Amino acid sequence: MTAKAAGTFRRTQIERSDQRVAWERTDQVFFVAGVCHVLAWVCRGFYADRSIEIAAVRFAGERQVFHVYAVWDGWAFDHSGWHPEPQLLAVNTEFEGHPLERVKIAVSLAEFCEEHHSRMPNQYWRDPLPRAREYVSGTSHRGRSASGARLLAEASASPDLTRLGLTDPNDEHHRRHRR
Repeated sequence: MTAKAAGTFRRTQIERSDQRVAWERTDQVFFVAGVCHVLAWVCRGFYADRSIEIAAVRFAGERQVFHVYAVWDGWAFDHSGWHPEPQLLAVNTEFEGHPLERVKIAVSLAEFCEEHHSRMPNQYWRDPLPRAREYVSGTSHRGRSASGARLLAEASASPDLTRLGLTDPNDEHHRRHRR
């Protein structure tokens, strides 16, 4: 899947005012608009053995961020899956038509939410953490846009993404090395 700008999926007024309506969106749309920060922290927890950091983008000179994602070794994970971070920044800059700044987030999820007026997981219509874990792990069944078998197939075909541990554990290489 190609990287998609966060602004492509901005919430409608009804999605902003009704948490149930927002919850019913497909996973990709759900995790890009209003829940991207939760997805980023879940990704970091899912890959606890790697030095995943949290980053965000904002309009140059502004304080408020508008999109949060996880970063590992030059790769960024968000609603679109894993992509080179420069590609993620480029598609967002192109879509917004304004210069953007990358911001490293070095606080806890609770501190981030307080500072940036974002919801904590317990403030959603339902708990988004299990849904985020499914999305990151590739077992989501609610619009597999950036996860599941498709992401694994893309990762297996890309030598660079194999470093992320996203290759199919049943492929020939893994079977040979498990013996």
